[in-house]
Order: sequence, then structure tokens, then C-alpha cells
Amino acid sequence: MTVEETYLKDCYVIKPKVFDDHRGYFFESFNADAFQAKTGLNINFVQDNESKSSQGVLRGLHFQIGKNAQSKLVRVVKGAVLDVCVDIRVGSPTFGQYFSVELNEENKKQLFVPKGFAHGFVVLKNDTIINYKCDNFYDKSSERSILFNDKTLNIDWIISEDQIILSDKDKKSPTFADYLNEK
Repeated sequence: MTVEETYLKDCYVIKPKVFDDHRGYFFESFNADAFQAKTGLNINFVQDNESKSSQGVLRGLHFQIGKNAQSKLVRVVKGAVLDVCVDIRVGSPTFGQYFSVELNEENKKQLFVPKGFAHGFVVLKNDTIINYKCDNFYDKSSERSILFNDKTLNIDWIISEDQIILSDKDKKSPTFADYLNEK
């Protein structure tokens, strides 16, 4: 696999080596030793999550705080998403900046989202299945979110807002400034 650091420190795009033949394909989706050798990060994933969504669904921007913060390794099993992460680590040189990448079943790319980042995705194809590993368990009391269309962050979701489908909970997310004022 190749591991490329994005312009956000500790955030990586992973491209697996895919073996294709007349039977189909095979690839190793994650190897802890190889990841550590290429990034210096020792990650122990403890929870896998999967969701299926329709085109236009936007989930995010989500994260957990404190001792329950999570790193995530995100990939698409079927379909396509624009995957987005935002550096919300106060004091980081890339604080308040975002990175986005298309993850889809053809390119098999994955995004490693470190602790201290908000994460979200918008679904680009119907019946998209996304899978992500977490290095910490879900804890409802630590769950936070930031409004997807926050003007300060100015994220380009590549589809128009009138096509976006949000949960009631995500519609009520605080702005980035409101989140920072809570701290």
C-alpha cells in the first residue's frame, strides 16, 4: 500500500495494492505494521462501523472529544462519497482547514482521519456503503458536531445544498465559532 500525507498533519490517504485477475480482485485493506512504518503512528482499531446511504445524504461533521476522541480509517465498499475532514486541534498549524477526497469502489482509496479532526461525507451515488474503523469506542456523551455548511470552514461539498439530505440532529449542529466558544 502507498500512504500519502495530506497537507493536514497526521491525515493520510491510503492506496492499497490491488491484485486483479479473471476471478475478481484481492487487496489488504489495512496492515498495522506497514501503516506504522510509513506514518510513525501506532493505531489499534477497536470498532468497525458501516452505513448505507442514498445519493445526497450528508453525514457530519462529527467527532468525539476528550479521552473518547477517535481516529478513523474510512473506505467505500460500494458507491462513492466525498469524504471531508477538518483539523479542529487548537494550536495546530492547519487548524480550521479541511481536506476532501473522493473515495469510491473503483479507486479503493481510504482516508485516515486522526484524533482532533471533525469528519463527514456526502454520498455521490445511490446505495453507497461506507465502512470505517475507529481506535476508540463510541461514547454518546463525548459526541459533538459542527454545521456542515459553516461559513468559516467554507467546505466545497461539490453538490448543491438543495440536493443535500441531513438528519435532524445534523441540521442543529453548532457553527465552528459556537463550538470553539464552548471550549
